[in-house]
Amino acid sequence: MDWTQQVDNYCERMDFTFWGEPLNAITNAAFLIAAFIAWRVAKREGRLDPGIWALLTVLTAIGIGSFLFHTFATRWAAMADVLPILFYILIYIYLATTRFLALPWWGGVAALVLFVPYAGLVGWAVGSVFGPLNGSVGYIPVPILIAIYAFLIRNSAPQTARGLMIGVAILAVSLTMRTIDEATCAAFPIGTHIFWHIFNGIMLGWMIVVMARHPRTT
Repeated sequence: MDWTQQVDNYCERMDFTFWGEPLNAITNAAFLIAAFIAWRVAKREGRLDPGIWALLTVLTAIGIGSFLFHTFATRWAAMADVLPILFYILIYIYLATTRFLALPWWGGVAALVLFVPYAGLVGWAVGSVFGPLNGSVGYIPVPILIAIYAFLIRNSAPQTARGLMIGVAILAVSLTMRTIDEATCAAFPIGTHIFWHIFNGIMLGWMIVVMARHPRTT
């Protein structure tokens, strides 16, 4: 595979120059702003523990990686774009399992192992009905899983459950914007991917806030 091969995946891209997707590149600031705000909230809550720091660090990396992809537009930059998102998902699953569900560390590890077949099955089921959804089908298992966690803690931690469902709602809007980017290109030449960045930044930062505000277990 040629890691320097350039790719054109988005409506806004005009050419393969560095600023070929100016708005898609600039709106990655949403992830950095979200990380800063989430850091302020976590600090105020006295919850800047290693788990929160890991999420904040990866959220920052998401913004940087996505910026690289929307400027260099190469295969290696694509990896810099998607890997931090995967790491964020995996870290959050582990923390949600051990903190929200109050399971031991091995429960968190088991949740990570189970996520692989779960994501594959849900992605396949949705994709077989609706198609690739402009590359968004791989993300569909995430809001469903968040909703499952919210359901499981609806009685033990109702405030956290509500926070998770708010995250689901924001992510639904975010994924919609990502999915319709190419379909609306003719009518909206700059595309809708910029709103994926903005809403996804809000959602990922919000999910850290939810984690930071979750009551400590004794």
